[in-house]
Amino acid sequence: MDGATTETYRGTVYPWHCDHVGHMNVMWYVGKFDEATWQLFGMLGLTPQWLREHGRGMAALDQRIAYQRELRAGDLVVVRSALLEVRDKTLRFAHVMHDGVGGHVAAITRLVGVCVDTAARRACALPDAVRERAHGMLQPAFALPWND
Repeated sequence: MDGATTETYRGTVYPWHCDHVGHMNVMWYVGKFDEATWQLFGMLGLTPQWLREHGRGMAALDQRIAYQRELRAGDLVVVRSALLEVRDKTLRFAHVMHDGVGGHVAAITRLVGVCVDTAARRACALPDAVRERAHGMLQPAFALPWND
């Protein structure tokens, strides 16, 4: 990863995160990526408080995960994130999960999120300030392990 990505999560794999063969279960990868997503959204100004106060929400339209290497109980985890694309209503972004000590990549996910009006239950434009911040964080050349 280059220095342009942003750390959005730091944590630990606990024994109850592991499956019957001793690896962190896929549901916990998704959970840790979700926590990273909310940190990234917060950096853009899409905090839970702002979303509630303005009748807005964020919903996932697409998520792809590439599992690269297992994590086990006791492993330290770091997620770094990059914004790939900003549109009127959507954000496309990626998270890379690393072993916090060895640095190897454990998993990569790519997501597309849409801003929604929670009363109308329809997609709506992202706030101008959010799009402006997001444009300042764009990393469109970020390499992913699949073709879009």
